[in-house]
Amino acid sequence: MIDVTCLYCGVGSAAAAHRYGRKEGTGGAGGFDVPGSAAARKPVVVWNCTRSCNLRCVHCYSDSENRRYSGELATAEAEAMIADLAAFGVPVLLFSGGEPLMRPDIFHLVGKAVSSGLRATISTNGTLIGPDEAARLAELGVSYVGVSLDGIGATNDAFRGMDGAFDRALRGIRNLASRGVKAGLRLTITRRTASGISDIFDLIRREEIRRVCFYHLVPSGRGRGIEAMTPAESRAAVEAILQKTRDIVAAGREVEVLTVDSPCDGPFLLTKLRAENSPLAGRAEEALRWNGGGLNGPGTGIACISFDGSIHPDQFWHDAVLGNVRERPFSAIWSDPGIELLAGLRNLRNRIRGRCRSCRFFDLCGGGFRARAAMVTGDPWASDPGCYLADEEILDP
Repeated sequence: MIDVTCLYCGVGSAAAAHRYGRKEGTGGAGGFDVPGSAAARKPVVVWNCTRSCNLRCVHCYSDSENRRYSGELATAEAEAMIADLAAFGVPVLLFSGGEPLMRPDIFHLVGKAVSSGLRATISTNGTLIGPDEAARLAELGVSYVGVSLDGIGATNDAFRGMDGAFDRALRGIRNLASRGVKAGLRLTITRRTASGISDIFDLIRREEIRRVCFYHLVPSGRGRGIEAMTPAESRAAVEAILQKTRDIVAAGREVEVLTVDSPCDGPFLLTKLRAENSPLAGRAEEALRWNGGGLNGPGTGIACISFDGSIHPDQFWHDAVLGNVRERPFSAIWSDPGIELLAGLRNLRNRIRGRCRSCRFFDLCGGGFRARAAMVTGDPWASDPGCYLADEEILDP
């Protein structure tokens, strides 16, 4: 995750303590402790609390449909899992899906997480958030709700497989705002959505949205069927995000802009700052080096628990199962030095091969995103095929 607002624009971020090991400007720590190192962080846990979903998005990594799936953790099992996560000290529990609001006990479990001391956030398509649901989330003390949109109007609806999905999601965002719940956008960058980045920033301005995450596509689930963008297309999309972020910050808007699942965005951002002779370049390099990108990502700083209790290195890598909370607590599995894949992810310097390992930005990027390498090449230690930087940019002369 690259905090564009913080690194490219020098605006303090509430989560900079967790991401970059320091308090930033007026953003402060925002309740996050400052870790001793990125490798020492406890993971943000994404819990796909249900696989059921009322939409059918073309890029869905969980391949969800509007039906019930067998094997979902029961309420008591989920409560025990949440208690273990809280005792283990994870900084955030992200309720995701499927569509989390389709789980009947979702409000009870969110309340259990908050009362256990966890920072509870929700990733949703937003279409089921009416006034009552927004009021309940406000009452429970949810820290943040990320609403997935992939374009404006019909573009989003076609991507999500439902006519009217955009209007319903926008109503959900407005319902949350009316109750004082911090809400933001989540968008996956593909050929179908990249041309709409400017429109998304226009929407942010109109609706006074305070956060947006641009996800690079990871080809898992139904996302395997989406043609990958070329390096030039990915580069142009990130360039547009950087420029639009700078524009909106210059206009005085308070908004957090992030890119996700492509750590090479960090070196690209740094290269831009250096070319502009920006005084922010040194601070950005320091922050990226502390974070380490993929070196401290899946398997260290991020984890996923599926609806059936299976544990994965991240939410896109469901082929890699580390254990199950029905058999052992998450804390025990995550701390087990005998799990080979986890050990490898925590020692990437000695595992990654090829172009990524030869890159002069390796300490800042960490070799990219392992799930993408595994999905595309079948080898989790191969170079990230999503890197859009040219050889002349990354290889020492």
